[in-house]
Amino acid sequence: MKKILLVEDNREVAGILFDYFESEGMELDYADNGELGLKLALETPFDAIILDLMLPRMDGLTVCEKLREAGNTTPVLMLTALDSREDMLSGFKYGADDYLTKPFDLEILEARLHALIKRYRRTVTETSFEFASLRIDQKTHQAYRDGIKLSLNPTTYSILELLCQRAPDVVTREEITDMLWQDNEPNNDVLRSHIYQLRNQLDKPFESPMLVTVPKIGFRLEKV
Repeated sequence: MKKILLVEDNREVAGILFDYFESEGMELDYADNGELGLKLALETPFDAIILDLMLPRMDGLTVCEKLREAGNTTPVLMLTALDSREDMLSGFKYGADDYLTKPFDLEILEARLHALIKRYRRTVTETSFEFASLRIDQKTHQAYRDGIKLSLNPTTYSILELLCQRAPDVVTREEITDMLWQDNEPNNDVLRSHIYQLRNQLDKPFESPMLVTVPKIGFRLEKV
C-alpha cells in the first residue's frame, strides 16, 4: 500500500483528496500547516508528498527546501493555486519534483503521483558508472562531478542518470518526458525548469559545461 503525506490547510480540499485516494487503496497522513508537515515528513517514510504552497506557520517552498537540506529525497508534488511561470520555477528551485495547479483533475493528480513513486522506487542494480568527470551511484541515487556531490532532487537525478547512461549520445525530449511522466506529459515549461535546475548543479559551479542542448531534439552530455 502506498503511503502519501498530504500537507494542505484547506479542509475541504483535504477531504476530497482523502476520499479519493483512500478509495484507490492508498494510505494518507495529514498536516494542515507547514511546520507539522515538515515534522511528519522527516519522522516517517512516505512514498510521496502532496504539498500546498500557501500554508500557515511555514510555506510550502520553505518546507520543501528544508526537506532537501535534511537529505530527504521523497518525491514532492506541489499543489497550488499559483500558476505563473515564476511560481513554478520557484517550486522546482526549492526541490519539488512536479507541480499541479488548482483546480485539478483527481485522475491526473493520481497519475502524476504514480509516475513519481514509480520513478523513485524503481529497482536498479547496486552499481556505479562514470562519464568523463561525472560519476553516478545507483545504489544511493547520488551524483558527483570532480568528486563533488551534486544536490539533485529525484527528478533531476533521474534525468542525469539517463543522460549519463546514454552519453555521449543524444537523449530526446520525448524520451525524457516519457521516462518522467509517461502518458501524462505536462507543458514544456516543466521539463525546461528541471533542465535549468540540473544545469545549476551540474555546470554552473564548474569551469566548463557538460550538458549540451541539441536544438529541436534533446540533450546530451559532453566530455570536458
